[in-house]
Amino acid sequence: VQLVESGGGLVQSGGSLRLSCAVSGFTFSTYVMSWFRQYPGKERELVATITPSGGGTHYTDSVKGRFTISRDNAKDTVYLQMNSLKPEDTAVYYCNSPVATWFRQNHWGQGTQVTVSS
Repeated sequence: VQLVESGGGLVQSGGSLRLSCAVSGFTFSTYVMSWFRQYPGKERELVATITPSGGGTHYTDSVKGRFTISRDNAKDTVYLQMNSLKPEDTAVYYCNSPVATWFRQNHWGQGTQVTVSS
């Protein structure tokens, strides 16, 4: 299983970024996928989740109305569109499937750094 996140960077407060996560090694279209973020010295926290078909999504309260999770099952890729970014969104962002065996084995990609300046 490989999870390759990209799209992070430095952006000013109020700006936007689109993160991508290309996966391989499993049948992507059958798995719930999520985005997580990790602050320095903290545990990863769940940000957004999308069902296998893409028809259902869920967001943590702090990003509702600002972030949008989506997926392209033909490209084995999950996205996170982040708008109206705030300094408190600064973190390393990761994708994973919270129902997968490798998730329980603590297998992650390298993540992508998002830095929002005030």
